[in-house]
Amino acid sequence: MSVLSTVVFADISGSTSLYETLGNERATEAVTQVTQWISDSVESHGGRVVKKLGDGVLGIFGDASSAVTAMTAMLRQHQARLDRWPQPLRMDIRVGVASGDVVDVDGDCYGDAVNVASRLCERAGPAEIWATETAVLLAGAAPDVWYRKLGMMEIRGKTELLMLYQVEWRENEAPDSLTMQAGLISSFAPADPILGQIQFSWHGVDMSFTSSDAPVHVGRATDAELCINDPRVSRLHARIDWRNSGFVLTDMSSFGTWVRFDGSDSPVRLRRDACILHGTGQIALGVSFKEPSAPVMNFHVAGSRVHLG
Repeated sequence: MSVLSTVVFADISGSTSLYETLGNERATEAVTQVTQWISDSVESHGGRVVKKLGDGVLGIFGDASSAVTAMTAMLRQHQARLDRWPQPLRMDIRVGVASGDVVDVDGDCYGDAVNVASRLCERAGPAEIWATETAVLLAGAAPDVWYRKLGMMEIRGKTELLMLYQVEWRENEAPDSLTMQAGLISSFAPADPILGQIQFSWHGVDMSFTSSDAPVHVGRATDAELCINDPRVSRLHARIDWRNSGFVLTDMSSFGTWVRFDGSDSPVRLRRDACILHGTGQIALGVSFKEPSAPVMNFHVAGSRVHLG
């Protein structure tokens, strides 16, 4: 069974030169200590260590916020440790973070997010955290964390370009040179969480949810808050969360979800992906808007004071 999760891959940057400098025995001891410390950091923030791979650690979290918080805290603490270490022993850590569908098989995990997290770790520089847009959207705001948009990039093994972000963890970094979480796709004005409200209409049925009702599940299952009785809709098709003063729709279906905002001719297709709902629009479940009989819900977001820019 697949589960929407956030995968982190952290490894030691430049470990090859460490072996050349210290020799196999001392370098192995030093690398082992750091990888164990990375593992402890993952577990102390609620994550699970899937496995250690030489000088790297593969971990998994149930939510993106915990993953981002864990990795930023880890690099801050590691930086303080490095200041006390002799120069030959100093090792930087780099991290890749990706959210998506993950399948657990006998304790190991598989899925696109696992591969992407590994590729982002390869691309990241020393002491850098690279993350997918989906992971950043789901993570929401985190204390003293900023996001720098890296742009659309090619990732080995992926046919399509991915929008990537660098998670900036340095507390002394000037925030005005970076992209705050609120500026990723929309700029959210501060709002009391209870003011967030989203309304749906489907075949004459109108339903309204506040931010305190989240998460709201959409699907064919009778226990879903938004039950859509159509065979093209998955039992658990999508989830709507309240993140950073906005509603985030995450596709969890077999065949995808399409979002069309009023005033835009280009629908957003989601496949185990996420987007922020704003203003007014429609959501097609299981098939695209091109299909005349597609199950389509109308939505209207009120109270979150979203400004697009």
